[in-house]
Amino acid sequence: MMDWLDDSRLHSILMSILCGAIVGFEREYKNKSAGFRTVILICFGSTVFTLLSRMGNLSDDRIAANIITGIGFLGAGVIYQGKFSVQGLTTAAVIWSMAAVGMMIGFEEYLLGIILTVFMVIILSLFQKIEHFLGNVYFIRTIYVTFQNFGVADLGNFENLMKEHEVTLQRKGLEKNGNLLTVIYEVSGNKKNIRRANETIIALDYVYSFNNLS
Repeated sequence: MMDWLDDSRLHSILMSILCGAIVGFEREYKNKSAGFRTVILICFGSTVFTLLSRMGNLSDDRIAANIITGIGFLGAGVIYQGKFSVQGLTTAAVIWSMAAVGMMIGFEEYLLGIILTVFMVIILSLFQKIEHFLGNVYFIRTIYVTFQNFGVADLGNFENLMKEHEVTLQRKGLEKNGNLLTVIYEVSGNKKNIRRANETIIALDYVYSFNNLS
């Protein structure tokens, strides 16, 4: 047993904890559901199972292969439908990627494991800023607007008002319910302009209800 602790397997386990802690700290800092301890355990567990699949008479590649299947169920568990959009996709991707890093470390590819961990932190932090920048430049949302009546005058006034806010509208559907008319629009443009347009829509007297969906 002590020989097992003295060989490279112990180094693999310690390295998996280190890599998990690096990514886990970033996730915990941003208050994500898969935080510090969770990410460490994902990396740790993947490394242990990979080591187990390589151990002497117990060697069985199916153990390492099934990590991919098992981690898929774990990742799916953090994805949920929020009020306006699907949530947890990035967290699920982190779980999946961290398991891959753990497996890499289990095969004693320590340098590559560290490099992949650093890349993950860069993607999660620096690339998020790029994502926000692109979102500010070009933003797309689906909105549901219900008008007080089904007259075309209000519909025309609304669409002209959106043009004044430099927001592009594309009708996706119409629904009449009694005296109410619901129109589904896909809106696109600068994020700031869309936000201002949303605030204007809320204040319109002829708009009965308004939903802004991702």
